[in-house]
Amino acid sequence: MTRHFSTTRISQAPQVTAPDGSDVRPLCVLPGAASFARFELAPDQVSRAVSHATVEEIWFVTAGGGEMWRSQDGHAEVTTLAPDVCLTIPLGTAFQFRAGPAGLRVVAATVPPWPVDSPDEARPEQGHW
Repeated sequence: MTRHFSTTRISQAPQVTAPDGSDVRPLCVLPGAASFARFELAPDQVSRAVSHATVEEIWFVTAGGGEMWRSQDGHAEVTTLAPDVCLTIPLGTAFQFRAGPAGLRVVAATVPPWPVDSPDEARPEQGHW
């Protein structure tokens, strides 16, 4: 199977609102394998709590800070977010995040790729905040 190269700059990526309320810029996709995006929350903003139906994510904080709440199978924790922190969101994990006074910027890989036109991928959950 031949795959075509893909290159995207942040300035060229569309800005959309993720189901959790964060600003997202979808970047590159490896069809059938993974997708990559940048997420941002404005200072002191809190996302909506969600869980994913089919995807898992790996997040890496690039700027700002805040907190991430994750809950799965009776275990919950709040992780401090700061530049250079990397964390996972396994399949079915309820999560919610909030930005600190400087806002929050992360990049994330989604495995498999975020499904296009799938309104049921992000399911509302009872959040921590």
